[in-house]
Amino acid sequence: MIQHQSEVEAADALYKLFAEVKAEIGKVIIGQDEVVKSVLIGIFSNGHCLLVGVP
Repeated sequence: MIQHQSEVEAADALYKLFAEVKAEIGKVIIGQDEVVKSVLIGIFSNGHCLLVGVP
């Protein structure tokens, strides 16, 4: 785990990681930006997501 000097640095690192992961997922999953964003928020916040939609 990386130690940061301040909460601002930790937030910046999380934002950078979020953007990188979202970009990589966006290469495979097309047109579902809001779903990808919601799932990533769930993952990073140690939460849960329920995906509902057509297969």
